[in-house]
Amino acid sequence: MNVSDFEYISQFLRKRSGLVLSQDKAYLLESRLNPVARKWNLSGFDELVQKVRASNDERILSDITEAMTTNESFFFRDQKPFDLFKEMVLPQLLEKRAGSKTIRIWSAACSSGQEPYTLAMLLKEAGAALAGWKIEIVATDLSNDILDKAKEGVYTQFEVQRGLPINLLVKYFQQAGDRWQIDSSIRNMVTFKSFNLLDSPAALGKFDVVFCRNVLIYFEQATKSAVLTNIAKQMPDDGFLYLGGAETVLGISDDFQLIPGKRGIYGLVRNGQPARAAG
Repeated sequence: MNVSDFEYISQFLRKRSGLVLSQDKAYLLESRLNPVARKWNLSGFDELVQKVRASNDERILSDITEAMTTNESFFFRDQKPFDLFKEMVLPQLLEKRAGSKTIRIWSAACSSGQEPYTLAMLLKEAGAALAGWKIEIVATDLSNDILDKAKEGVYTQFEVQRGLPINLLVKYFQQAGDRWQIDSSIRNMVTFKSFNLLDSPAALGKFDVVFCRNVLIYFEQATKSAVLTNIAKQMPDDGFLYLGGAETVLGISDDFQLIPGKRGIYGLVRNGQPARAAG
């Protein structure tokens, strides 16, 4: 791979998806894009770039974007954020939203669906506490291929073994050969939509809780800031933002601050003050 080809593809990906690739990630380009090359009957990465340069074929560009922006996901990832959702976030929402009986949750960059389905199972387990409530889980991703997989809700034995408690596997999944499909009662709780985080999420509506975990790490600082600004506009003062354990808002956004003692969970800041304390 020559420097010119690397720069050409990396600049395209930055503009298209916000993904930032440093020169030491050249191996990632080749490993993920060689299968794209084979799909288009090309010899490898070098010929793929030549094809893109010559034709700028949107179908190939879309395949490249999907190959590079599909990230790993698994059920109950890191566990603690979901424990806090069950023990702190949900009880507060049940109290604060008792009048409207409506809760909206956004799983941004949902990949193959494990995160939104984890939330759906937790909400299902709440049982009678949510009787009469309208719960909406909107899950978005840039990749249409990965969204199709998420909608299907079919996972390998390896995928269901990663983080999913055995009691929930037995309760909410049906085995089909060497794969497991999540029950329709859980699938129907999630609405999957194609969405690019570089765009305004205004059309998605307002959300009480936003999960945007392990996404910002792939963006440059200005893009991180813009994404967080857009998210803040779609949240009420007492909303909750989840980021990944390795992510932070420090030096990036003045719209959020860490909720004390709750790693990875952020509250809104309005006029320089914590919005939750003001409300």
